Amino acid sequence: MYVGVVEFDVLLGDVHSLKEKRSLVRPVVAELRRRFEVAAAEAGHRDLHRRALIGVSCVAADHDQVVVVLDRCERLVAARPEFELLSARHRMLGPEDE
Repeated sequence: MYVGVVEFDVLLGDVHSLKEKRSLVRPVVAELRRRFEVAAAEAGHRDLHRRALIGVSCVAADHDQVVVVLDRCERLVAARPEFELLSARHRMLGPEDE
């Protein structure tokens, strides 16, 4: 079993409130869950209205499958015009990790 995690640090465009931020971040989190069958959530920068940290995790029997799914998630987030992807930090756990 392999578990992959990626954290997306994003800068939001013309956002002036936490309510506006949520209206941009929630649909992206929902789309990640729906399209890729991953666990996804806003995981940080919750009190900043122009920054968001979105966490995504994926579990699969094959290492390559986890990499493919997380790469697709990254492309989706990077393609959103309302987001500027500042960084994407990937982590992987596999059977050799204890």
